[in-house]
Amino acid sequence: MCWPAGQRWRYRLRYLDCFQSIAEWLHRHTIARALPVKPVRTSTIFCLANGPQAIKPLTFASQEKLWRCQRDANGEIRFTSNEPEIEPLAVIGARACDIAALYIQDQHFLHAQNKDPFYLARRERLFLVAVNCTHAAATCFCASTGDGPQVKYGYDIALSELDEGFIVEGRSDRGLELMQRLPTAEAGKEQLEIAAELIQGAAQQQRQLPSRNLKDLLFDNLEHERWQAIGERCLSCGNCTAVCPTCFCYREDENAALDGNSSEHYRQWDSCFTQGHSYIHGLTIRADTPKRYRQWLTHKLGSWHDQYGRSGCVGCGRCITWCPVGIDITEEIAAISGESG
Repeated sequence: MCWPAGQRWRYRLRYLDCFQSIAEWLHRHTIARALPVKPVRTSTIFCLANGPQAIKPLTFASQEKLWRCQRDANGEIRFTSNEPEIEPLAVIGARACDIAALYIQDQHFLHAQNKDPFYLARRERLFLVAVNCTHAAATCFCASTGDGPQVKYGYDIALSELDEGFIVEGRSDRGLELMQRLPTAEAGKEQLEIAAELIQGAAQQQRQLPSRNLKDLLFDNLEHERWQAIGERCLSCGNCTAVCPTCFCYREDENAALDGNSSEHYRQWDSCFTQGHSYIHGLTIRADTPKRYRQWLTHKLGSWHDQYGRSGCVGCGRCITWCPVGIDITEEIAAISGESG
């Protein structure tokens, strides 16, 4: 059967041995802190919550060399750009929130006047096999941000998992081409209804944000007493920014050789929670933790609307899961808005 480009077809797919192996590995290596909800459908493969990292490290490397300079025999300095060899990569099990975050990163790295060549090289070689979520972790709130639990765009192939197999949906040309090689049978009405019910169940989440645009709320409350209360608990460790699938701050460092004849220039992830992030000519603009947390939250949920036309939060809940002192972004917004119980 032929699948024309741009047209979406749904099919039921038998289990594949490689998927089963992935499932067994995930169950053996499940970390309770990362996956707080115990799987409720143990016969299925993708009944786990999202892991500690999203797609971000696969496209925006945590550290990479940008260029190298070398002094030649005549004393002249010559620059050589770093052009890493990027192998094609398939991501199996990408969730709706992570793909939404990827598209936000695309806006930052690719839609500007000067596209980032390192990000672009990895992005072009990425093949995404998405999975519609069938249950939510205790920390998920993607339904309130509009970014889940169903994958609606940005994938090559999307899977909806049933007890007897998968409903497969192709979107890109590459995804549709791959579907032609798979042993499929057309899905029936009952399978489609079950898949829709499972997705609807995953949308019933314990946490939520009160609005998708919190810009006015946050900027009207820059002196709210809650900022100080958060700062007294926050360790400024940067865990939240490291696991956030949309944070893109980085710094650039020069690693010079001891003989002074060469140097390598690196880019690596940074965080607005570090002192150096706001250091300018002898002055640290955000010298204390309350100011740093306020900067992170007002930027993420507020001024991103001016930059990217939407909030920078996709409701994945990783910042809650991996905060060592248990700071909950949804609780803090509720307190600032006056909606906390």
